[in-house]
Amino acid sequence: MEVSPYGLESLWAQGDFVTKGVAVLLLAMSIASWYVIFTKAFQLLRFRKASAAAGHQFWDTTSLPEGVATLGHDNPFAEVAKAGVTAMSHHTAHKGHLHDQLSVSDWVTLSLRQAIDEASGKLQTGMAVLASVGSTAPFVGLFGTVWGIYHALVSIGTTGQASIDKVAGPVGEALIMTALGLAVAIPATFGYNALVRGNKTTIAKLNKFGFDLHALFVTGARAAGEDDQPNGGKAKLTAVGRA
Repeated sequence: MEVSPYGLESLWAQGDFVTKGVAVLLLAMSIASWYVIFTKAFQLLRFRKASAAAGHQFWDTTSLPEGVATLGHDNPFAEVAKAGVTAMSHHTAHKGHLHDQLSVSDWVTLSLRQAIDEASGKLQTGMAVLASVGSTAPFVGLFGTVWGIYHALVSIGTTGQASIDKVAGPVGEALIMTALGLAVAIPATFGYNALVRGNKTTIAKLNKFGFDLHALFVTGARAAGEDDQPNGGKAKLTAVGRA
């Protein structure tokens, strides 16, 4: 089968080490960006299930261990709940040995905020890759285009032939590099924007869950709100061991 003189195979066969290096770099950037997009999207789908449990199932239980179990494992909502339980246990166990102890409200607030900040940091993992690919891939492709056109012009100047059949191939192959750069950058940019929105939603729900946990540990009941069960703003879950 005859290879097209204007295709990618011809570009690779006729390109020098710079052209091939740019192509390999764009391929690596594309693989990295798609890997981040798929893994982070799958992560957000898992967190959505935990978010639903944190909004309803967690508060329908009768004990903290049972409530934490409904959140599952390896998700920020479970980590925040565990941090709250640990903070309450630590404060209760050590309050008699501290001279200048924090109030239970301040201690729980610090512990929950630290857990939420750690979860937010984990949610941002990989986002820098997408941002970097989306912003630099077009310029990497443009560099390959400029390099290819330069060599095409040198070839034309050397041979003295500037007819359309002589120019179309080299210039067309050089412009392919621009198209490859855009093909890498566009999915990375769209993926970055979509994941940022998903992360913001998850963080907002984490903050709401942390606020409800704080109210539970300090007052013994979840803060009243539209998401509460119709029982006067009180949640079924009780803060066992509350100071």
